[in-house]
Amino acid sequence: MNWYETLAKPAWAPQANVFGIVWSILYPIIFIAYGYVIFRVVRGEYPTSLLVPVLINLAANFAFTPIQFGLRNLWLAEIDIVIVLATIVWSMIVIWPHSKPAAVALTPYLIWVMIATALQSSITWLNR
Repeated sequence: MNWYETLAKPAWAPQANVFGIVWSILYPIIFIAYGYVIFRVVRGEYPTSLLVPVLINLAANFAFTPIQFGLRNLWLAEIDIVIVLATIVWSMIVIWPHSKPAAVALTPYLIWVMIATALQSSITWLNR
């Protein structure tokens, strides 16, 4: 985190402790929404194709921290967060016909990742 603190950030960047609070709220929501979909796919009630955006999203989400803070690669983190954002939208679209509540439950995740994507883009640009 010391490295992150040295980066130039936009004036509107949240304090570092906000990220932990937000993710501690979002991860249970993601777990419930995606868990429900995965459970229904495993039971054969939903098509297996629903897993494509869900699994890409989860992989990209969990890859972000090692890319950003381990590799310290802002450009790769930028690409990764765009993948996270795109796969949330894709997930919501493909889940909607099967479970509107599960799709809607992802809305806070979508909103936060939109903000996080704008922040990452700003940080990447400011530190080029």
